[in-house]
Amino acid sequence: MSGIYLHIPFCKKACHYCNFHFSTSMRYADDMVNAIRQEIRLRKQDAKLPVETIYFGGGTPSVLTPQQLRVLLGEVYNQFEVIDKPEITLEANPDDLSPAYILAIQKLGINRLSIGVQSFLDDELTLMNRAHNASQALSSVEHAKKEFDNVSIDLLFGNPNTTLDDWKRNLDYALQLEVPHISSYALTLEPKTALERFVDKGVVSLLDEKVVEAQFHHLVDTLTQVGYDHYELSSFGKPGYHSQNNTGYWQGKTFLGIGPSAHGFDGNQRYWNVSNNASYMQQIAKGELPQTIEKLSVVDRFNESIMIGLRASWGVSLQAMENDLGLRYRKHLEDQAKRFVDEGLLHIENNALKTTPKGAFLADGISADLFLIDFLAASS
Repeated sequence: MSGIYLHIPFCKKACHYCNFHFSTSMRYADDMVNAIRQEIRLRKQDAKLPVETIYFGGGTPSVLTPQQLRVLLGEVYNQFEVIDKPEITLEANPDDLSPAYILAIQKLGINRLSIGVQSFLDDELTLMNRAHNASQALSSVEHAKKEFDNVSIDLLFGNPNTTLDDWKRNLDYALQLEVPHISSYALTLEPKTALERFVDKGVVSLLDEKVVEAQFHHLVDTLTQVGYDHYELSSFGKPGYHSQNNTGYWQGKTFLGIGPSAHGFDGNQRYWNVSNNASYMQQIAKGELPQTIEKLSVVDRFNESIMIGLRASWGVSLQAMENDLGLRYRKHLEDQAKRFVDEGLLHIENNALKTTPKGAFLADGISADLFLIDFLAASS
């Protein structure tokens, strides 16, 4: 097993763009921590390899107290074999990161912080309905760097009303902080969010796709010029600071997902837990895993290898596809990819299919165009 993901389903506020599973009420936080502890015990039977990474995601894991985090980490160590010096990441919001809190979680053994800055501009933070302001964003990172060598920040681009100059200012702030890792994502309009309602009512307008693409290319150019490796579509790390947890996902390693709405993968099938806090706790209390399981077909594996490979700097290994799925799947991919190669969006390097700089922004769309439905499997 490569990693364990622990989903902490609580947030102080609902960000206008977010459709992840969370609750803004902390009333049952202790009950949830106990339920997650119980799921860790129930999942012990699924562990086949030592745990290399532990990742607290959400939601907002930093709303938990150091004692609650201690309990969960202790349970992981009690139930699983964990390697020496695993990467242990905590996602955190700037408004939670007081100097005292930072020191307390560092003493727990957490060795990587992923800080949800999203923007260093107050106007953007207000539009997003974030719980922090620009000043808190800057100070939280500075405080974190005093105790943590491995700090990552998240930034959103493509926000409504954001100009390229605004985006350049955001990146300038990020570079001044000299963090070793930056994750940056394009804003997407998710269903059943406040942002979707604002757009539908004409309160805000989404940026033109060409403007968003220009912001992406500026991001890539700016960060790679100062020594960040662009190792995954949304991930930039200095050498030695790539996210081991996320790299495991993109390399198809196995992982356990624990907590409401968490996903897991064992190499042959994936599962996802129920996205309802009450249902999750009720089923766990009965000693049941609140999961839905999907066994991956050959077509699923083909599509997944394309989706994760084209997002990563190492691309889709054609030899690995041939070894795992058969020569005809490799040939089919090469045939279907030819038009994107001709358009300068994909290229083959070291026997791997990769996006070009021109094609990187379009990676997800290209992947979808290359997906199989059923015809190869049906003809077997």
